[in-house]
Amino acid sequence: MSEINLNGRTRLYPLLGDPIVYARSPDWLSKHMAKRGMNCISLPMEVPDGKLKVVMDGLAATGNVDGLSLTMPHKITGVPYCATLSETSQMLGVVSAIRRNKDGSWHGHTTDGDAFVKAQIDRGAKVAGAKVLVMGAGGAGSAVVISMLEQGAGEVAVFDLDPARAARIVGLMQERAPGRVRVAETNDPTGFDIVSNATSMGMSDADPIPVDPAKLTSDMFVGDVVAGHGETKIIKAAKAAGCKTADGDDMVVAVLDVMCDFLLDAWK
Repeated sequence: MSEINLNGRTRLYPLLGDPIVYARSPDWLSKHMAKRGMNCISLPMEVPDGKLKVVMDGLAATGNVDGLSLTMPHKITGVPYCATLSETSQMLGVVSAIRRNKDGSWHGHTTDGDAFVKAQIDRGAKVAGAKVLVMGAGGAGSAVVISMLEQGAGEVAVFDLDPARAARIVGLMQERAPGRVRVAETNDPTGFDIVSNATSMGMSDADPIPVDPAKLTSDMFVGDVVAGHGETKIIKAAKAAGCKTADGDDMVVAVLDVMCDFLLDAWK
């Protein structure tokens, strides 16, 4: 099967979030699943904060819903609905992808880090042995830290305006990656091979650039998690400096295989 063909056997994978108007992934994921021979579609559902329970109860009772995706503001509040969680989701207390267990309950994982790092590699980044600066230690940023380390980064420095958040993910990873992860005191990219924006800066035109553009050099790879908002300030600055880049839309493309593999119980 290479085209979407809706019928009574079609399996559903909704995307729950608010706002949802910027979401492009349902179309992309639906087409990608069709290319992989999966009779499935993803569809956007606008679910306001505070209304997740009634929707999750309904989806749990809907027999042809095999999984779902969660975006803001549900990545943390979605955790209690999962009977089982991946190790990364357990560590971070966030979920972005959920699939059915054999008993009908939900299993949750966060695909943010996997997809972000895959996008970097697909666009030419060399993660193994690299010195990486991750700006932002929220759910997405923490997942990026974990995935960068799992892909063999030599050093990951984590910067957050709230140092306690950076210290939390660093503390969680110290035993698994001793000597390879630390808190960054500033967002100065000097000396890093890969610079990753995992903050929400860039979603508004009024947002400041999350790094001093004058300190970006052409040997750096710059990535950004912000999708659906065009070319963000950090990506524009990075391109002007001669850097290779991967933006949030590249991450959305990368998540297609990550999500399909997860839903098929193949992503480890």
